[in-house]
Amino acid sequence: MLSRRLFLTAAAVVLSLSAPLRAEDAQIHVMDPYARTMGGIGASGAAFFMLHNMGTTDDRLVGASADVAQRVELHTHVMNAEGVMSMVEVKDGFPVPAGGTHELKRGADHVMLMGLTRELKQGDSFPLTLVFESGAEITVDVPVDNDRKPAEGGMDMTHGAPSGG
Repeated sequence: MLSRRLFLTAAAVVLSLSAPLRAEDAQIHVMDPYARTMGGIGASGAAFFMLHNMGTTDDRLVGASADVAQRVELHTHVMNAEGVMSMVEVKDGFPVPAGGTHELKRGADHVMLMGLTRELKQGDSFPLTLVFESGAEITVDVPVDNDRKPAEGGMDMTHGAPSGG
């Protein structure tokens, strides 16, 4: 009887550890999400927000998905030796330190939406699922706000079609 109870307890622990985290259980909070787009179907767009890690361990945003785009990637801007800014995919993701924040904003780190599958107009919204190294998956509703101005001192970079990565 004792060994059966021990087995069931161990099985429950293993199952709870292997189950994906739900958004309400996640230690990461997504604040002030919004997106900008560059036209209709087939065009590009980008999503921006602030990540706040309420937990005691570091985490990392490692991916994202949305049914409004053929491809969704984590991107940032880099300056080459000639002083030209370009967007590049960040395959390792973005760190979100324990008790800290990571801002995805225009002209810096962002979620790139490539090949929009439907037109996204001012005031529309869409679900965006963020995937973290910890296993957490958080889906947020992202409003389209093409009129939003960048934060004071920020760069307003146009998000056109990606150029090879």
